[in-house]
Amino acid sequence: MKELTYMSATRLADSIRKKEVSSEEVINANLERIEEVNPRINAVVQFADTAIDRAREADSALARGEIKGPLHGVPMTIKDNLDTAGVISTGGTMGRASFIPEKDATVVARMYEAGAILLGKTNTPEFTLSFETDNLIYGRTSNPYDLSRSSGGSSGGAAAIIAAGGSPMDIGSDAAGSIRFPTHCCGTAGIKPTAGRVPRTGHIVPAAGPADAFNHIGPIARFVEDLALILPIISGPDWYDQTVVPMPINDPDLVDLKALRAALYTDNGLMTPTRDIVDTVNSAAKALSDTGMAVEEARPNVFDQVMEIFFGITGADGGSRLKSLLREYGTTDIHPSIRRLIERAASRSMSATDLTDLWTRWDIFKSDMLSFMEQYDLIICPVCALTALEHGATADPGKFIGFSYTTTYNLTGWPCVVVRCGTSADGLPIGVQIVARPWREDVALAAGRYLEKQLGGWQPPPL
Repeated sequence: MKELTYMSATRLADSIRKKEVSSEEVINANLERIEEVNPRINAVVQFADTAIDRAREADSALARGEIKGPLHGVPMTIKDNLDTAGVISTGGTMGRASFIPEKDATVVARMYEAGAILLGKTNTPEFTLSFETDNLIYGRTSNPYDLSRSSGGSSGGAAAIIAAGGSPMDIGSDAAGSIRFPTHCCGTAGIKPTAGRVPRTGHIVPAAGPADAFNHIGPIARFVEDLALILPIISGPDWYDQTVVPMPINDPDLVDLKALRAALYTDNGLMTPTRDIVDTVNSAAKALSDTGMAVEEARPNVFDQVMEIFFGITGADGGSRLKSLLREYGTTDIHPSIRRLIERAASRSMSATDLTDLWTRWDIFKSDMLSFMEQYDLIICPVCALTALEHGATADPGKFIGFSYTTTYNLTGWPCVVVRCGTSADGLPIGVQIVARPWREDVALAAGRYLEKQLGGWQPPPL
């Protein structure tokens, strides 16, 4: 069974098309694996009752010579912040504990059109607004490599069940690192695409307002090849999310790594990572250098502004938008992480003049970062200053600066791939962040795929 549950989505799709295995066999294997591991990690929080029926339909269609799409008959899970018609979609907030959408989120509909079959929904913190996956409806998700540790957030349920072999792929979201940090914690692969690449329609937090530009949707999988397979499927305008641009997606297979130039930094000057993380990032840089890629130590000199701009923009309204969402969804019982966000935002409320000044600083920051990137095709750096934290530790304000490594690239909107490249002394996965120029996901994916091959990538957890 584990051969099927540890296989990539790309290989599963190929095996199903060649009739080496049926979709029903694959779906059953994944459901059995979820049943085995989920009581210990609490990653899948709702199940799609139609999965077996959809698998049988996929097998029957294939017998007639019909292939729905590149993911024909392949299972997936979907993060619970994205609407799934007919399946409870809570977004982690109590007011939606029984909410069943009538319409799929755009990315979900596109995965269905490509032939994927929904197994269930994966856990997320309330409104996705935490680096730890925990909410009042379903509780917390644990890390499959160490149950005393968090799986990260906000796509922690997705990363945990993928790492454990219960699903080959999921669609997550990322406003400050919510794809990349769980990917780092759970040793999977993930991509935050360029801002404007993938529609956010059907997300628990509607796409609007000053902080809207921070929010991205992207895939999580065990293998980089699956990120490259899924990204074109979910990308492109849906004629509702007004930020989406119809930009072409280049083929990672056509990227010549030895022709690239990369900047390397292991410390952003805000919080020094652990020694294991520094060593892992350096090992990744060495592996890329061995291809002939020009890698040099360099970092932008504007990182000291990252958290001030991020918290300033997100808190400029004093928490009024978050309170409005709570009222809209009828939530009165609020998770402590949301209560803390509202309390902190209340102290950051600012006038229109101050917000305009801050927005101008943000624009200058993006310009300074873009000028730095003119010299490079890639940036190689940590995902976070820390590995997977103990449950509840993300509430420690002293640790939050460690997330500045991901937040930086929500401010710029650039594409980032994370892939496991090492292991800490206490057995926890360590990911490396690969940042590319705007719209050059192909470059980050090509580098990520190479590092995965050279440094091991995802490894089965001891479950």
